Amino acid sequence: MYVGTLSFDLLLGDVRSLKEKRSVVRPIVAELQRKFAVSAAETGDQDLYRRAEIGLAVVSGDWGHLTDVLDRCERMVAGRPEVELLSVRRRLHGDDEE
Repeated sequence: MYVGTLSFDLLLGDVRSLKEKRSVVRPIVAELQRKFAVSAAETGDQDLYRRAEIGLAVVSGDWGHLTDVLDRCERMVAGRPEVELLSVRRRLHGDDEE
């Protein structure tokens, strides 16, 4: 079994309130869940309206499939015009770790 996680640090564009922030972040989280069957949520910076942290996790029996899903999720978020991707943190865990 292999587990992979991504944590996205995002700068939001023309957002002036937490309500506007939700209207940007929720569709990104929903698309990640729908397109890639991952667990995703806003995981940080909830009190800042121009910043967002989105985290996701994937579990797979195949290392190649895991890295492919993570790569596609990262490309999707990076390609969103309404956000600027400041950083991505990727963690991979496998059965061979103790």
